[in-house]
Amino acid sequence: MLAKRLFDIISSLIGLGLFSPFFILICVLILVTSKGGIFYSQIRVGKGKKDFKLLKFRTMKPGSDKAGQITVGTNDSRITRVGIFLRKFKLDEIPQLINVIKGEMSIVGPRPEVPKYVNLYSEEQLKILTVRPGLTDLASIEFINENELLGKAKNPEKEYVEVIMPKKLALNIQYVDTQSFLGDIKLIFKTFGKILK
Repeated sequence: MLAKRLFDIISSLIGLGLFSPFFILICVLILVTSKGGIFYSQIRVGKGKKDFKLLKFRTMKPGSDKAGQITVGTNDSRITRVGIFLRKFKLDEIPQLINVIKGEMSIVGPRPEVPKYVNLYSEEQLKILTVRPGLTDLASIEFINENELLGKAKNPEKEYVEVIMPKKLALNIQYVDTQSFLGDIKLIFKTFGKILK
């Protein structure tokens, strides 16, 4: 949809412009409070099952993903002090506006998953890979406290794969089947509302 792509590009450029002062501040805070780079990139699966590098501000200690790709609440020892704050208000996601401008993502769409979990999708669940992944979606709003839920689970990996992921994918399929430009705008406002609460 041309209208959606234009909206993605324009809103991403505006967002980067508006967030630029915070962008600089966040970069400085990350550098002075923990060792490692400013950004973190991770391979995710996008539209057409094509891999791409998703960008985030680094919120964990270097090499943390070797201990697992699931984070379990704010008590996860791998998360930095600044990282806790960035994650709480989703500020670590700002660099993904660059992914949007590059055409790898959209503002609204199913959140992109790592290959490990995409390989577990059923034929029906693979339907979500027919659209660009997004910064926010129905599942992101519904499971905004996902890390806390996993932090309470006896086996976070099992809880994610068997309980949370299927529910998120069902919401993603619902989005793909009913998506509209107006619906996307509503989801953006719902996302901001959820974060502020």
